[in-house]
Amino acid sequence: MKSLVNTIAAAAVASTVAFFAGHADAATFAAWQVADVPWGDVLNVRKYPASTSQKQAAYPNGTVLQMTGRCTGGAPDLRDIAHWPAWKQRQVVRYRWCEVWHDPAQNGRFVTGWVYGKYIRPY
Repeated sequence: MKSLVNTIAAAAVASTVAFFAGHADAATFAAWQVADVPWGDVLNVRKYPASTSQKQAAYPNGTVLQMTGRCTGGAPDLRDIAHWPAWKQRQVVRYRWCEVWHDPAQNGRFVTGWVYGKYIRPY
């Protein structure tokens, strides 16, 4: 009986750990900041990865963005390259669109959007 209780307890702990480990990645972001936008201009966040897509928000140089890690063109996940030198990370995203998680209306309703990689750098 004691061995059955221990087995059930171990299974419960293992399933709880597996549950939280599986969801941890979904809640992590890569911190990048807006950089190299010309003076007096802002970086537009677009609904889709295209310069003709609807604007969701605009951020000035120095604004820290929550990046989901996804970029267009088969670029590696930003969270996977976080240990690379900053210059190499920027090189990977320079001509790609990268996805952000932001609150354009500042009302607590976060959505995804896209920024052009030329204007972001690791924070």
